[in-house]
This record gives sequence, structure tokens and C-alpha cells, in this order.
Amino acid sequence: MPHVHDHAHDHLNQLQGSNKIHRALWLGILLNTAFVIIEAGAGFWQGSMALLSDAGHNLFDVASLAMALLAFRLAKVKPNDNFTYGYRKTTILVALLNAVILLIGIGGIGFEAVRRLIQPEPIRGGVMAIVAAAGIIINGFTAFLFIKDKDKDLNLKGAYLHMAADALVSLGVVIAGLVIMWTKWYPLDPVVSFIIMIVILVSTWGLLKDSLRLSLDGVPKEVDLEAVRCAALETKGVLDIHHIHVWAMSTTQNALTAHLVVPPDLNVADTESIKDSLKHKLEHLHINHSTFEVETQDEICGEKICPPAEMAVPHSHPHAH
Repeated sequence: MPHVHDHAHDHLNQLQGSNKIHRALWLGILLNTAFVIIEAGAGFWQGSMALLSDAGHNLFDVASLAMALLAFRLAKVKPNDNFTYGYRKTTILVALLNAVILLIGIGGIGFEAVRRLIQPEPIRGGVMAIVAAAGIIINGFTAFLFIKDKDKDLNLKGAYLHMAADALVSLGVVIAGLVIMWTKWYPLDPVVSFIIMIVILVSTWGLLKDSLRLSLDGVPKEVDLEAVRCAALETKGVLDIHHIHVWAMSTTQNALTAHLVVPPDLNVADTESIKDSLKHKLEHLHINHSTFEVETQDEICGEKICPPAEMAVPHSHPHAH
């Protein structure tokens, strides 16, 4: 019997079940919750829009970490009769929700920043700088917790990007606080808020596009359909591949269905060997689960005879033909 490897699947189980990831998420939630309370309190005390907007951003990040933790737990739920894929898709929905929440937050920050720009209010730049300096340490450390696994999962990547952006934003607030302390130019406070808005937008836009693409069952950006086709055609016994459909089952798992055209004289054992060989190749092309329908060139495919070298454009819904 051919030996079938499932490296990506094993890696996913390790990632989702990793106590390290769960501890990092919990630690990030606790640290950032404490900092939000401190920063928001200082912001209200000093009337600093920059501190309040940064606290609001950090609050959204706490929510995103909590939802990422929930998504990881739901992804481990076993499939059932009603949800045959389990709840893996929640990891994608959480990433999309995080992006949408952050965009809503940008609107709130912008509204208040405009008001403060029209009517600047005096604040203590020194207090503003001290609180923001603490934010650099906390956000930088939290980002460090996810740096190793940031390219393995969309939610972890989102957490890393948000925390890294927060550390940079906090640095900007420190600089603004010092400048206000020396110059008493209070309009700089809402100006920093606009800069924070831009940083949030830039760091969120990519996450929004990726999560929306996966939510619509688009082809994951790490999957190259032409490479998939070449891998199939280079497999001994495969004459053609068509009706290729690729979609994301979760932020770390991709699936594929396709029709394989093989010679008519192959026996069952040879056909299974071809499928096993191709599945192994596709695992190295970021496809964890593959399902093939095998046919010969003269067989009816749906309502038409599939012509050689036909490659269907992927559809939004992964129905096999």
C-alpha cells in the first residue's frame, strides 16, 4: 500500500493544539486588557485624544485576540452530521470580523479627532509620553509572542500585525507627548490620532482582503493553480486535469476537487497509486485535502465530453461535478 504523507494536516493539529499558542493568546489578552484600562484612564484624566484613540485601538486588539482564541478552539471541534467540516470556517469569519471591527473603529477615532482639531484642549505631554512608552513595551512583547507563527495562520498574522502596529503607534504618541510638553502645541494630539488611523488602515487592509477572499471561497493566495496543474500533468498516468476547484476550509487548511483523465486500461490499484502520488505533491503546494474524480477521455463529464487540456475557472462554491 502506498505510504501517504499528511505533513500539513499533522502540522495543523500541532498548531491548533499547541499550548504555546494558547498561552500566547491568553497572555496577550491579559497584558493588553490591563494596558487598555491604564491608557484609557490616563486619556480621560488628561483629555488626550491620542491616548483615548490608541486605547480604543488596543481594545479592538484585545477583542481580536479573544476571537482568535475562540476560533482556534472551535476549529478543533469534530465534524458532525450538520457541520461536516466542523467549525473550521470560523477561523476565516473571525479574521473578517476583526478587520471590519477595526475599520469601524477608524471611523470613531476620525470623528473625535476632527472635533479636537477644531477645538484643541490642553493636555500634559509628559503623562501622555509615559503612558505611551508603556504601550511600546507591552505591544512589542505581545507581537514577539506571535512572530514565529505569524505566517502559519491568518488570525495569528493579524494579531502580530496589530500588535506591531500598536507598538509603532505608541512610539508616535511618545514623540507627540514630548513635543507637546516642550512646545505646548496642543493640535498635535488630534494630528497623531489621524496618523494612528492611517497605520490601522494600512495594517488592516491586507487582512480584510485576505479574509474576504477566503470567506467567498476564493482561491487562497498561497495556492498557484498553474503549479497545481503542472504537478498533475507531471504525475505518471495523468493525461489531463480539469474542473479544478480550490477553496479554504480554514485559515490554515485548503481543499481541492478536480477531474483526472487517465488511460482507459488502468486497473484500480494503478488509479489509487496515481491519486496518492498527486495528493502528496499537492500537500507541498499548500493543499491539505484533495478529492479526485477519475475518468477516461471518452467518458461523459456532466453534459459534455471534457476536451483535453481544459482547465476550468475556479468557482466560488466547491461543488464536485
